[in-house]
Amino acid sequence: MTDTFTQTIDEQLIPMAIEKFVEGVASPCDIFLNDNGKTVALFNRGMIFDASTMSVLRKQGVTEVLIKKDEEHKVAAQRIQQEFAEEAAPVMPETPVPPAMDFKEYSVKKEQHFQIDGKLLVPGTDVHFNIYTFNQAALRMVVEASEQSPARIPESIRNTTEELVINNADIPSYQAYLNGLLASSSIPTAEISWIKSTVIKENSKLIVKDLLDNPRSGEKIKESIVMVNKMVDGILENRDAVYELLSIRSHDYYTYTHSVNVAALSVGLGIASGLNRSSLEKLGIGTMLHDLGKSAIPHEILNKPEKLTDDEFRIMKSHVLESEKILRKQKEIPEESYAAVLQHHERLSGKGYPFGLAGTEVKLFGRISAIADCYDAITTKRVYKPAFAPFQALSIMVNETGNYDPDLMAVFIKMLGKIT
Repeated sequence: MTDTFTQTIDEQLIPMAIEKFVEGVASPCDIFLNDNGKTVALFNRGMIFDASTMSVLRKQGVTEVLIKKDEEHKVAAQRIQQEFAEEAAPVMPETPVPPAMDFKEYSVKKEQHFQIDGKLLVPGTDVHFNIYTFNQAALRMVVEASEQSPARIPESIRNTTEELVINNADIPSYQAYLNGLLASSSIPTAEISWIKSTVIKENSKLIVKDLLDNPRSGEKIKESIVMVNKMVDGILENRDAVYELLSIRSHDYYTYTHSVNVAALSVGLGIASGLNRSSLEKLGIGTMLHDLGKSAIPHEILNKPEKLTDDEFRIMKSHVLESEKILRKQKEIPEESYAAVLQHHERLSGKGYPFGLAGTEVKLFGRISAIADCYDAITTKRVYKPAFAPFQALSIMVNETGNYDPDLMAVFIKMLGKIT
C-alpha cells in the first residue's frame, strides 16, 4: 500500500464508537482501525460484528473504529432498524427458520466443481471452458465456452465478488490456460512475479485435489513435492509472494485450497523464523499434505453446515492419523515432515488432538503448522459462518492463552502486517 493511497483512504474515514454497531449482525460497511498511525482493515462489509470481537477490542483499549464518511448513515440506519425491530416484535412462540438452501444439493455441486482464482482471468483472453459463480447451492454461468466454441473473458468478470468455479471435467482446459499465461510474451514485466506465484498456487490446488481423489498416487506425491519447492523458491526470492499465494478469504472452504494456503503461510513463517532451505522444503511438504487423510472422511461430515455430533467429530479427528497412514507408504516423504502432519491440531496447552501433546512435546513444525492451519481455517468462509477478518482472527488466537507458541505468533503477526 503506497503512502498516497493510505492518505487518500484516511481522508475518507471518520471515527465511529464501537457501541454504535449492532452485535451479532452483518456489518453494513467496511470497518478500519488506526493501529499506531497506520490504517488497517478490521472488517469487510457483511462480516459479523459479534460480542467476542467487541470484547477483544475493549481489552485492547479500542473504543472507536473508522468508517467511510459516506457510510455513516448505514450504521445509524442499522441501529434504528434494530431498535425498532426489538420494540415492535410481537411476543409469540419461536418457530424454526427454514434452511436457506438444500445442503445436500450444495455439497454435491461443490464436489463437482473446482474453485479458481479470478485474478488470473484476463479480460479479452479466449478460454475453452465454462466459468460459473457459485453462491451456496446456486450456480450462474458467466462464460459459456468449449473446446469447439471458445469465448472471450468479459471485462465485467473483474467486478465479480462471488466465488468462481469450473466443472471438474474442464480442469485440463484450465491447466492449458494457466500454461498459456506463463508462456505469454504480452504480460507486463511488473505482473510476471504475481502471475507466476498465483499459477503455482493454482497448480498446487489441482495436485492436492487429485490426491484427495486418489490419495495413494505416488506420481501426484512427487508432483506435490515439485510444487512445494517452487513455492519455497518463490517466497525466498520475493517475500511478498506469500500474499499472492493465499486465496481470497471471502470464498468458501475447500480442503485443497486450505492445504495450499497452510503450506504458503507455514513456509513464510519458517522463512521469517530463520529456517534453512532444506527445513523449509520439509515443512512445506508436511503442510501441503497435512489434510490428505480427509479423503477418508464422508463429504456430508466435511461440509456439514452445523456443529458436528460427538461421533462425527471423532470421525473428523481421525483424518490426522489417516494422513500419516497414507503418507507412510510413500518413501519420498521426509521423516521431519510428519511433525506438521501429526501435530497441526496439537496445542501447547495439551488441549489438542490426536495425542494431547503439551509444551515441548509439540515440535517446531507442529507449532508452525498449528498457527497456519488455525489462521487459514477461521479466515475462510464456511457455509454456516462468515470469514473472520485477519485482525479479528489474530486477536482470537492471541487470546487463546497457552495454545500457540507466543514467539512464533509475534513473528506471524509481523509477517502478516501487509494484509491485517
